[in-house]
Amino acid sequence: MAVAQPEALNFECETGNYHTFCPISCVAWLYQKIEDSFFLVIGTKTCGYFLQNAMGVMIFAEPRYAMAELEEGDISAQLNDYDELKRLCLQIKRDRNPSVIVWIGTCTTEIIKMDLEGLAPKLEAEIGIPIVTARANGLDYAFTQGEDTVLAAMVNRCPNQVVEKEKHERNAIQKLLSFGSKTKEETAPESEYVDHPPLVLFGSMPDPVVTQLSLELKKQGIKVSGWLPAKRYTELPVIEEGYYVAGVNPFLSRTATNLMRRRKCKLIGAPFPIGPDGTRAWIEKICSVLGVEPKGLAEREAQIWANLEDYIQIIRGKSVFFMGDNLLEVSLARFLIRCGMTCPEIGIPYMDKRYQAAELQLLEQTCHEMGVPTPKIVEKPDNYNQIQRIYELKPDLVITGMAHANPLEARGINTKWSVEFTFAQIHGFTNARDILELVTRPLRRNNSLKDLGWDKLVQEEAKV
Repeated sequence: MAVAQPEALNFECETGNYHTFCPISCVAWLYQKIEDSFFLVIGTKTCGYFLQNAMGVMIFAEPRYAMAELEEGDISAQLNDYDELKRLCLQIKRDRNPSVIVWIGTCTTEIIKMDLEGLAPKLEAEIGIPIVTARANGLDYAFTQGEDTVLAAMVNRCPNQVVEKEKHERNAIQKLLSFGSKTKEETAPESEYVDHPPLVLFGSMPDPVVTQLSLELKKQGIKVSGWLPAKRYTELPVIEEGYYVAGVNPFLSRTATNLMRRRKCKLIGAPFPIGPDGTRAWIEKICSVLGVEPKGLAEREAQIWANLEDYIQIIRGKSVFFMGDNLLEVSLARFLIRCGMTCPEIGIPYMDKRYQAAELQLLEQTCHEMGVPTPKIVEKPDNYNQIQRIYELKPDLVITGMAHANPLEARGINTKWSVEFTFAQIHGFTNARDILELVTRPLRRNNSLKDLGWDKLVQEEAKV
């Protein structure tokens, strides 16, 4: 008897434009993650207005970022870029004294061909603070790829074993003075870990998620040698030739490329740890590459699915449409399909099929196992065409950028902002519930309105 073959994924590309949130917004989570850093965004007043509005929700956090605003004189090359950047960086050093200053290039610096990479080494030597240059302009990069460019630049700053040895020798006296007061990490028996090659994980994660994912691997006997980025720039992980590296986000393809080409690392191509299915697949792939037999993962995944059932009942049998914004779309769609939803289309600003190969394979496998059609994946989608398709398909939920949410809601289409998934903690087994909390919120709201009878009132007003 012939076995039905899974339907292959269908890829399309439309306009070639990025209809996404600006990538310079990566500053919002990176300055909080790297605690001894300072981010200097070099752009126009428009960039400043964007940052001011995009990060307005963070008024309770002390910001460690600023704008170097380009005026008409700068843009027409009448002024000396080096002198002005030197003045700003000296002021940053005097006021904040960070361990690193990250220059974020914008569309304007790209258009006027401002040589940030050429200026940075000279200024770094003069002021005595490392300066990392990253391009995060909206011409070349989509929303979350801003983080990718920063981490790709930091790959070259990660120390090797020689540098670490010198650092340990300098700290020898401090270790002698603190004898007898070892930390839990230092006193933890090495027998808890299997003997395997060093593993470095890359992707900016909140500290609780870093702890969760590290502990999940520790249960399998796998030791995480370091994270890129680290909590502090001075604690960037040692990266040597032959080290294994694994990403936690699907938008870090340039960082992965730099790790392989510049530092000669071995990339573990795994699905991403989003949802219990993705987290299990991520851990299993790391285990298989490092020669470790995974244990207890099936039971762990089953337990999480059981805890999600109340949310899954709300979305089972419903459809979701991704317009494309943060490059998390494929992973989220795969998880929601596993929850019982259908997904006719996944819009995504940029698709690196090599870096996301394992995720795409898991998406196909999930659709086959759930008995649903595979989504059409549209790279750089044309928003006008997408809205026409939304009208025809009538999905139960559209996950979209902020620009389209209100117009779609006004036409009776349920929406969820994609940017919320970027800032929420969605990785690992325990955070799967937070994904469904976001996804089901508009559907639960509608159910509450129906119970109150407000939906009929809205329909009557719409007729009027």
